[in-house]
Amino acid sequence: MATSRKRTASEGASNHAATAAARRARAKTPAASNKEPAFDAEAFLNSSSVARRVVEFRRAETIYSQGDPAKHVLYIQKGSVQLSVISPTGKQAVVALLGPGDFFGEGCLAGQSVRMGRAIAIAPTAALLIDQEEMLRVLHVEHAFSDRFISYVLSRNIRIEEDLVDQLFNSSEKRLARTLLRLARYGKQSQPHQDLPRISQETLAEMVGTTRSRVNFFMNKFRKLGFIQYNGGLRINNSLLTVVLHD
Repeated sequence: MATSRKRTASEGASNHAATAAARRARAKTPAASNKEPAFDAEAFLNSSSVARRVVEFRRAETIYSQGDPAKHVLYIQKGSVQLSVISPTGKQAVVALLGPGDFFGEGCLAGQSVRMGRAIAIAPTAALLIDQEEMLRVLHVEHAFSDRFISYVLSRNIRIEEDLVDQLFNSSEKRLARTLLRLARYGKQSQPHQDLPRISQETLAEMVGTTRSRVNFFMNKFRKLGFIQYNGGLRINNSLLTVVLHD
């Protein structure tokens, strides 16, 4: 009986902490008049109400490999992560390049017992690692966080469908331009230009579904037209959008 009362008190304290953390997360974003403040997922995940740990990875370090047990969800705080899949014959396809604010490894929440692909850090990266059971608990307890997570997953599914259409109907030049714009997170008003982490032309070729020589040809063409710049790194200009819109 005493144990039951302790457990109930502990659960009540945990729920109270989660609610308080959620309020703090919302408070970090200025509210528009008569509107509910946007939910700050980063603040909530960093709060004491979520059991998680920060893990850091060096550039080119493997985060998990295809076939590893799937037991955690990861949230990127800083850096960049490449997701890829390797076929039985050894051919690799790059599925996505992710950055701060992105989740990955969420397949474990849908019943995947092993990783379906490989994740490596392509820049020094810090991520929050959340156990599968803890992530499920938080999704049930904090509805605002659950809404944010579902929105993210749906947006990624839409992007994957767009990638498939792009692969089926567009030229390799358009596919490369669209890939570069997406990596630069085109559309952010405050960032008309975006410097990308160091990405090899082999990786771009795997993402676009073409050869490295074709990627090299189009990258040189984009540079000469002023669509991209090499300054030790790679800068994408919004003018590259003309390649995507051109028929």
